[in-house]
Amino acid sequence: MKMVNRSDVGKIRMVNEDRAWSQVINGLTVGIVADGMGGHKGGDMASEMAIDQIKQHLNRHLSAALFETNLEQCEVIVKEAIQQANEYIYQYATSHPAFEGMGTTLVTVIASHDKLLIAHIGDSRAYKFAHGEMDQLTEDHSLVNELLRNGQITSEEAADHPRKNILMRALGTDPEVEADLYCGAWQQNDILLICSDGLSGLVQEKEIKNIVGSEHHLDWKAEKLIQLALDAGGEDNVTVVLLFNEIEPEQEGWTD
Repeated sequence: MKMVNRSDVGKIRMVNEDRAWSQVINGLTVGIVADGMGGHKGGDMASEMAIDQIKQHLNRHLSAALFETNLEQCEVIVKEAIQQANEYIYQYATSHPAFEGMGTTLVTVIASHDKLLIAHIGDSRAYKFAHGEMDQLTEDHSLVNELLRNGQITSEEAADHPRKNILMRALGTDPEVEADLYCGAWQQNDILLICSDGLSGLVQEKEIKNIVGSEHHLDWKAEKLIQLALDAGGEDNVTVVLLFNEIEPEQEGWTD
């Protein structure tokens, strides 16, 4: 498994409130992107807290052996990690008035050689590139996406909607939070992209697909994706994590 992450403050913001992290934990590849909100101090603290809390919990409770044999238990562990992070951020914000309203989006990807478990909150995204096609695996928890789903606006109107940054769900802003979970398979040579909306909100999906699916190495792809967002205006922090499945599959199926 190869992995790379990149983040840039962009051309407008003074502080980078995004955080990215990728590493092997107990035999599993884990990638996380968090896009903080809450102003100069709150946003970057919230995203950092989220990643710290989640990776600590996963390191204590998750393993490759469990991931291969018990899907239901792995889902419970991930939900517990997210709730722990949510409580930590919420309690900090409520006890420090200067940080009231701080929170963050979250995408956490856990991958073995052939299986994926993804948890997400907010409008950061996960995509899978396989066999020349790229599929979005997460659905934005945003006001604009709700309007789009209900047929109140078109996709063209959504791209430039004045309230496109309003989230319907975020980590740390309420005592309880619910993450969407995705479970699926991936194969050798598939690529996972996790990104903040600093990329997906500025760069068209076909452009992202062309870069991710190119023959260049993973570092080049990450750098190029960041540059595309900057070239498109760089209005927000932009963050990407790329995971490349280069390991030959050893077994098939997922039992729970």
